[in-house]
Amino acid sequence: VLLGAPGAGKGTQAEKIRKALDIPVLSTGNLLRQAIAAGTELGKKVESIIDGGNLVPDELVFGLVAERLREPDCARGVIFDGFPRTIHQAEALDKALAVDVVLDLEVPDDVILHRMSGRRICPNCQASYHVVDNPPRVEGVCDKCGAALTIRHDDQPETVKARLEVYHKQTEPIKEYYRAQGKLRTVQGQPRLSDTVRLVSEALGVAL
Repeated sequence: VLLGAPGAGKGTQAEKIRKALDIPVLSTGNLLRQAIAAGTELGKKVESIIDGGNLVPDELVFGLVAERLREPDCARGVIFDGFPRTIHQAEALDKALAVDVVLDLEVPDDVILHRMSGRRICPNCQASYHVVDNPPRVEGVCDKCGAALTIRHDDQPETVKARLEVYHKQTEPIKEYYRAQGKLRTVQGQPRLSDTVRLVSEALGVAL
């Protein structure tokens, strides 16, 4: 489980861990955005909730997660990015499967605001970039698939502030929940991506 505020760098680290362990990343954010893009009834409900900077109700998230876990590529394990987000979700996850380790990425709020205002996302393959810290080779174009990069609504400053408030209130208590189980490992996010990767590698005991 990757734990950290919106914009802490969970997605970037998840991709590196995925390559090292050869297991899929299960990002509830991506699952929810796919539902929105598809224009389904669930997607419409989710869109109005996310636009307000709020957490999507557990029952909607559980349905998406359970569906994804049934796919064959999850048989050897998964990396959870953005889930669980509440104590209730953490307890439910413990009943469904065994969590091996929880990696907490700590990044100050002001740094997150800088990161997210410059974040660009590929709408096709979901690759993530930053105009200053992690730019694509060609400005505005995804390195992986060549699609035009976009700015997500939930990366707008006011939405980011609302999401950070929700995180501190509802998600941060999960740290103590997992610390009590002896599964929590904390990494301080560094200005240089390579330094953060090194610390994550040491925390997990996995070569990244």
